[in-house]
Amino acid sequence: MLIVAEIPGFLQVFSDGMVKRFAPEIVPASAEESYSNGLKFKDVVIDSSKPITARLFLPDTRGSASQLPVVVYFHGGCFCFCSTTWFGFHHFLGDLSKASQSIVLYVDYRLAPENRLPIAYDDCSSSLEWLSNNASSQPWLKQADLSRVFLSGDNAGGNITHHVAIREMRSNTCQVKIKGLMLIHPCFGIEKRTMKETAEGAARDVVMNDMYIWGLSIPEGSNRDYFGCNFEMQDVSAAEWSEFPAVIVYVAGLDFLNERGAMYAQFLAKKGVKEVKLVEAEGQQHVFHLLYSESEATRSLQKQMSEFMKSH
Repeated sequence: MLIVAEIPGFLQVFSDGMVKRFAPEIVPASAEESYSNGLKFKDVVIDSSKPITARLFLPDTRGSASQLPVVVYFHGGCFCFCSTTWFGFHHFLGDLSKASQSIVLYVDYRLAPENRLPIAYDDCSSSLEWLSNNASSQPWLKQADLSRVFLSGDNAGGNITHHVAIREMRSNTCQVKIKGLMLIHPCFGIEKRTMKETAEGAARDVVMNDMYIWGLSIPEGSNRDYFGCNFEMQDVSAAEWSEFPAVIVYVAGLDFLNERGAMYAQFLAKKGVKEVKLVEAEGQQHVFHLLYSESEATRSLQKQMSEFMKSH
Protein backbone atom coordinates (compact mmCIF):
# COMPACT_ATOMS: atom_id res chain seq x y z
CA MET A 1 0.00 0.00 0.00
CA LEU A 2 1.15 3.50 -0.80
CA ILE A 3 1.04 6.45 1.56
CA VAL A 4 -1.07 9.09 -0.20
CA ALA A 5 -1.09 11.71 2.56
CA GLU A 6 0.93 12.17 5.72
CA ILE A 7 1.19 14.48 8.70
CA PRO A 8 4.64 13.45 9.94
CA GLY A 9 4.57 12.03 13.44
CA PHE A 10 0.80 12.06 13.67
CA LEU A 11 -1.00 10.43 10.74
CA GLN A 12 -0.62 8.43 7.53
CA VAL A 13 -3.32 7.87 4.92
CA PHE A 14 -2.88 4.86 2.62
CA SER A 15 -4.08 4.23 -0.92
CA ASP A 16 -6.75 1.77 0.25
CA GLY A 17 -8.27 4.41 2.56
CA MET A 18 -6.76 3.04 5.76
CA VAL A 19 -5.60 5.66 8.24
CA LYS A 20 -2.83 5.08 10.78
CA ARG A 21 -2.48 7.50 13.69
CA PHE A 22 0.42 7.91 16.10
CA ALA A 23 -0.31 9.00 19.67
CA PRO A 24 2.20 10.69 21.98
CA GLU A 25 2.22 10.18 25.73
CA ILE A 26 -1.31 9.64 27.02
CA VAL A 27 -3.22 9.73 30.30
CA PRO A 28 -5.53 6.70 30.37
CA ALA A 29 -9.06 6.77 31.73
CA SER A 30 -9.23 6.81 35.52
CA ALA A 31 -11.06 4.08 37.42
CA GLU A 32 -10.88 6.18 40.57
CA GLU A 33 -13.57 8.66 41.51
CA SER A 34 -11.58 10.33 44.27
CA TYR A 35 -9.86 13.71 44.15
CA SER A 36 -6.14 14.01 43.56
CA ASN A 37 -4.33 17.35 43.68
CA GLY A 38 -7.62 19.22 43.79
CA LEU A 39 -9.17 17.46 40.80
CA LYS A 40 -10.83 14.31 39.59
CA PHE A 41 -11.64 13.13 36.09
CA LYS A 42 -13.43 10.33 34.28
CA ASP A 43 -14.45 9.40 30.75
CA VAL A 44 -18.10 9.41 29.66
CA VAL A 45 -19.97 8.23 26.58
CA ILE A 46 -21.82 10.92 24.64
CA ASP A 47 -23.15 8.65 21.89
CA SER A 48 -22.14 5.00 21.72
CA SER A 49 -23.46 4.59 18.17
CA LYS A 50 -20.97 7.00 16.61
CA PRO A 51 -18.97 6.69 18.93
CA ILE A 52 -18.52 10.04 20.68
CA THR A 53 -16.90 10.19 24.11
CA ALA A 54 -15.64 12.90 26.45
CA ARG A 55 -13.44 13.41 29.47
CA LEU A 56 -15.05 15.16 32.40
CA PHE A 57 -12.94 17.22 34.83
CA LEU A 58 -14.30 18.29 38.21
CA PRO A 59 -12.44 20.57 40.65
CA ASP A 60 -12.51 19.77 44.35
CA THR A 61 -15.44 21.76 45.72
CA ARG A 62 -16.20 19.61 48.74
CA GLY A 63 -17.92 21.70 51.38
CA SER A 64 -19.39 24.08 48.81
CA ALA A 65 -22.77 23.90 47.11
CA SER A 66 -22.01 26.75 44.70
CA GLN A 67 -22.83 26.21 41.06
CA LEU A 68 -19.90 25.99 38.68
CA PRO A 69 -19.58 27.24 35.10
CA VAL A 70 -19.04 24.61 32.42
CA VAL A 71 -16.35 24.68 29.73
CA VAL A 72 -17.04 22.46 26.71
CA TYR A 73 -13.69 22.00 24.98
CA PHE A 74 -12.97 20.70 21.46
CA HIS A 75 -9.44 19.56 20.63
CA GLY A 76 -7.39 20.56 17.60
CA GLY A 77 -5.33 18.34 15.36
CA CYS A 78 -6.42 19.59 11.93
CA PHE A 79 -9.74 17.71 12.43
CA CYS A 80 -7.66 14.54 11.84
CA PHE A 81 -5.90 13.55 15.06
CA CYS A 82 -5.66 14.14 18.85
CA SER A 83 -7.90 12.74 21.56
CA THR A 84 -9.00 13.28 25.13
CA THR A 85 -6.22 11.00 26.38
CA TRP A 86 -3.30 13.09 25.10
CA PHE A 87 -1.03 14.30 27.87
CA GLY A 88 -0.88 17.98 26.85
CA PHE A 89 -4.64 18.43 26.65
CA HIS A 90 -5.28 16.48 29.83
CA HIS A 91 -2.96 18.57 31.95
CA PHE A 92 -3.93 21.91 30.45
CA LEU A 93 -7.65 21.28 30.96
CA GLY A 94 -7.21 19.78 34.40
CA ASP A 95 -5.27 22.86 35.48
CA LEU A 96 -7.85 25.13 33.82
CA SER A 97 -10.63 23.37 35.72
CA LYS A 98 -8.87 24.08 39.01
CA ALA A 99 -7.81 27.62 38.14
CA SER A 100 -11.26 28.69 36.94
CA GLN A 101 -13.25 26.48 39.34
CA SER A 102 -15.21 25.13 36.41
CA ILE A 103 -16.43 21.78 35.20
CA VAL A 104 -14.72 20.87 31.92
CA LEU A 105 -16.30 18.56 29.35
CA TYR A 106 -13.61 17.69 26.82
CA VAL A 107 -15.10 16.12 23.70
CA ASP A 108 -13.66 13.38 21.46
CA TYR A 109 -15.35 13.75 18.06
CA ARG A 110 -15.02 11.56 14.98
CA LEU A 111 -11.96 12.39 12.90
CA ALA A 112 -11.27 13.15 9.25
CA PRO A 113 -10.46 11.98 6.63
CA GLU A 114 -12.74 9.05 7.42
CA ASN A 115 -15.33 11.50 8.75
CA ARG A 116 -15.05 14.79 6.89
CA LEU A 117 -16.74 18.02 7.86
CA PRO A 118 -19.42 18.77 8.90
CA ILE A 119 -19.37 15.56 11.00
CA ALA A 120 -17.14 17.16 13.64
CA TYR A 121 -19.71 19.95 14.00
CA ASP A 122 -22.51 17.38 14.35
CA ASP A 123 -20.63 15.40 17.00
CA CYS A 124 -19.60 18.41 19.04
CA SER A 125 -23.09 19.88 18.93
CA SER A 126 -24.43 16.62 20.34
CA SER A 127 -22.20 17.10 23.39
CA LEU A 128 -24.38 20.07 24.39
CA GLU A 129 -27.48 17.91 24.15
CA TRP A 130 -25.77 15.31 26.34
CA LEU A 131 -24.85 17.99 28.86
CA SER A 132 -28.42 19.26 28.96
CA ASN A 133 -29.94 15.77 29.23
CA ASN A 134 -27.54 14.47 31.88
CA ALA A 135 -27.10 17.45 34.19
CA SER A 136 -29.83 16.26 36.56
CA SER A 137 -28.83 12.57 36.61
CA GLN A 138 -25.02 12.66 36.42
CA PRO A 139 -23.63 13.14 39.96
CA TRP A 140 -20.54 14.92 38.66
CA LEU A 141 -22.80 17.56 37.08
CA LYS A 142 -24.94 18.33 40.11
CA GLN A 143 -23.18 21.69 40.53
CA ALA A 144 -23.12 22.50 36.80
CA ASP A 145 -24.58 25.90 36.00
CA LEU A 146 -26.08 25.41 32.54
CA SER A 147 -26.78 29.12 32.30
CA ARG A 148 -23.00 29.72 32.22
CA VAL A 149 -21.56 27.45 29.54
CA PHE A 150 -18.43 28.42 27.63
CA LEU A 151 -17.24 26.83 24.39
CA SER A 152 -13.52 26.57 23.74
CA GLY A 153 -10.98 24.79 21.57
CA ASP A 154 -7.62 25.11 19.89
CA ASN A 155 -6.67 24.91 16.20
CA ALA A 156 -9.52 22.95 14.55
CA GLY A 157 -11.29 23.05 17.91
CA GLY A 158 -11.41 26.84 17.69
CA ASN A 159 -13.07 26.50 14.30
CA ILE A 160 -15.54 23.99 15.76
CA THR A 161 -16.29 26.36 18.65
CA HIS A 162 -17.54 29.00 16.19
CA HIS A 163 -19.76 26.61 14.25
CA VAL A 164 -21.23 24.90 17.29
CA ALA A 165 -22.11 28.33 18.71
CA ILE A 166 -24.03 29.23 15.55
CA ARG A 167 -25.89 25.92 15.62
CA GLU A 168 -26.82 26.25 19.27
CA MET A 169 -27.94 29.86 18.80
CA ARG A 170 -30.31 28.72 16.05
CA SER A 171 -31.58 25.45 17.53
CA ASN A 172 -32.30 26.55 21.09
CA THR A 173 -33.42 22.98 21.84
CA CYS A 174 -31.40 22.21 24.96
CA GLN A 175 -31.24 23.85 28.36
CA VAL A 176 -27.78 25.30 27.84
CA LYS A 177 -26.91 28.99 27.70
CA ILE A 178 -23.68 29.78 25.85
CA LYS A 179 -22.19 32.78 27.63
CA GLY A 180 -18.91 33.01 25.77
CA LEU A 181 -16.49 31.55 23.25
CA MET A 182 -12.77 31.16 23.90
CA LEU A 183 -10.92 30.32 20.68
CA ILE A 184 -7.26 29.37 21.02
CA HIS A 185 -5.12 29.69 17.86
CA PRO A 186 -8.13 28.88 15.62
CA CYS A 187 -7.77 27.69 12.05
CA PHE A 188 -9.82 29.25 9.26
CA GLY A 189 -9.15 29.73 5.58
CA ILE A 190 -10.28 31.25 2.29
CA GLU A 191 -9.44 30.71 -1.35
CA LYS A 192 -8.04 34.23 -1.70
CA ARG A 193 -4.52 34.39 -0.30
CA THR A 194 -3.63 36.97 2.31
CA MET A 195 -0.52 39.15 2.28
CA LYS A 196 1.10 36.91 4.87
CA GLU A 197 0.39 33.82 2.78
CA THR A 198 1.93 35.35 -0.34
CA ALA A 199 4.98 36.74 1.44
CA GLU A 200 8.45 35.41 0.72
CA GLY A 201 9.19 32.33 2.77
CA ALA A 202 5.53 31.48 3.45
CA ALA A 203 5.16 28.74 0.82
CA ARG A 204 5.92 25.85 3.18
CA ASP A 205 3.36 26.97 5.79
CA VAL A 206 0.75 27.55 3.08
CA VAL A 207 1.24 24.07 1.64
CA MET A 208 1.06 22.53 5.11
CA ASN A 209 -2.22 24.29 5.88
CA ASP A 210 -3.76 23.39 2.52
CA MET A 211 -2.71 19.75 2.75
CA TYR A 212 -2.92 18.97 6.45
CA ILE A 213 -5.87 21.03 7.60
CA TRP A 214 -8.16 21.44 4.62
CA GLY A 215 -7.11 18.74 2.17
CA LEU A 216 -8.03 15.98 4.61
CA SER A 217 -11.00 17.57 6.37
CA ILE A 218 -13.38 19.43 4.04
CA PRO A 219 -15.77 17.48 1.77
CA GLU A 220 -14.11 16.10 -1.33
CA GLY A 221 -14.62 18.46 -4.25
CA SER A 222 -14.83 21.52 -1.96
CA ASN A 223 -12.31 24.33 -1.74
CA ARG A 224 -11.29 26.76 0.97
CA ASP A 225 -14.47 28.76 0.47
CA TYR A 226 -16.40 25.89 2.04
CA PHE A 227 -18.40 27.42 4.91
CA GLY A 228 -16.52 25.38 7.49
CA CYS A 229 -13.25 26.87 6.30
CA ASN A 230 -14.26 30.40 5.30
CA PHE A 231 -16.27 32.00 8.11
CA GLU A 232 -17.55 34.68 5.72
CA MET A 233 -19.48 32.13 3.66
CA GLN A 234 -22.07 31.15 6.27
CA ASP A 235 -25.37 33.00 6.00
CA VAL A 236 -25.93 34.65 9.37
CA SER A 237 -28.37 37.54 9.76
CA ALA A 238 -27.62 40.83 11.48
CA ALA A 239 -30.14 39.92 14.17
CA GLU A 240 -28.32 36.65 14.82
CA TRP A 241 -24.93 38.34 15.04
CA SER A 242 -26.36 40.78 17.60
CA GLU A 243 -27.29 37.80 19.79
CA PHE A 244 -23.94 36.02 19.37
CA PRO A 245 -22.11 35.25 22.64
CA ALA A 246 -19.10 37.20 23.85
CA VAL A 247 -15.92 36.10 22.07
CA ILE A 248 -12.26 36.14 23.04
CA VAL A 249 -9.69 35.01 20.48
CA TYR A 250 -6.21 34.01 21.61
CA VAL A 251 -3.40 34.11 19.05
CA ALA A 252 0.31 33.36 19.36
CA GLY A 253 2.88 35.80 18.03
CA LEU A 254 4.98 33.17 16.21
CA ASP A 255 2.00 31.21 14.87
CA PHE A 256 1.40 31.28 11.10
CA LEU A 257 -2.33 31.04 11.84
CA ASN A 258 -2.41 34.22 13.94
CA GLU A 259 -3.38 36.35 10.95
CA ARG A 260 -6.54 34.30 10.40
CA GLY A 261 -7.41 34.55 14.09
CA ALA A 262 -7.13 38.32 13.96
CA MET A 263 -9.22 38.43 10.76
CA TYR A 264 -11.91 36.35 12.47
CA ALA A 265 -12.08 38.77 15.41
CA GLN A 266 -12.26 41.75 13.06
CA PHE A 267 -15.02 40.05 11.05
CA LEU A 268 -17.16 39.46 14.14
CA ALA A 269 -16.71 43.06 15.30
CA LYS A 270 -17.79 44.38 11.88
CA LYS A 271 -20.84 42.10 11.97
CA GLY A 272 -22.01 43.66 15.21
CA VAL A 273 -21.10 41.00 17.76
CA LYS A 274 -21.40 42.88 21.03
CA GLU A 275 -18.16 41.79 22.64
CA VAL A 276 -15.05 40.66 20.77
CA LYS A 277 -11.53 40.69 22.18
CA LEU A 278 -8.23 39.65 20.61
CA VAL A 279 -5.33 38.64 22.88
CA GLU A 280 -1.83 37.92 21.58
CA ALA A 281 0.80 35.90 23.38
CA GLU A 282 3.94 37.57 22.08
CA GLY A 283 6.87 35.35 21.21
CA GLN A 284 4.86 32.13 21.56
CA GLN A 285 4.29 29.34 19.04
CA HIS A 286 1.17 27.51 17.93
CA VAL A 287 -0.53 25.56 20.78
CA PHE A 288 2.26 26.38 23.23
CA HIS A 289 -0.19 25.64 26.05
CA LEU A 290 -0.20 21.96 25.08
CA LEU A 291 3.55 21.71 24.62
CA TYR A 292 4.62 23.52 27.78
CA SER A 293 1.99 22.91 30.44
CA GLU A 294 3.99 24.54 33.25
CA SER A 295 5.19 27.61 31.36
CA GLU A 296 4.47 31.18 32.40
CA ALA A 297 2.64 31.73 29.09
CA THR A 298 0.36 28.76 29.73
CA ARG A 299 -0.43 29.91 33.25
CA SER A 300 -1.18 33.36 31.84
CA LEU A 301 -3.58 31.87 29.29
CA GLN A 302 -5.40 29.92 32.00
CA LYS A 303 -5.67 33.07 34.10
CA GLN A 304 -7.02 35.06 31.14
CA MET A 305 -9.62 32.39 30.41
CA SER A 306 -10.64 32.26 34.07
CA GLU A 307 -11.06 36.03 34.18
CA PHE A 308 -13.12 36.00 30.99
CA MET A 309 -15.44 33.39 32.48
CA LYS A 310 -15.80 35.24 35.79
CA SER A 311 -16.77 38.42 33.94
CA HIS A 312 -19.66 36.62 32.24
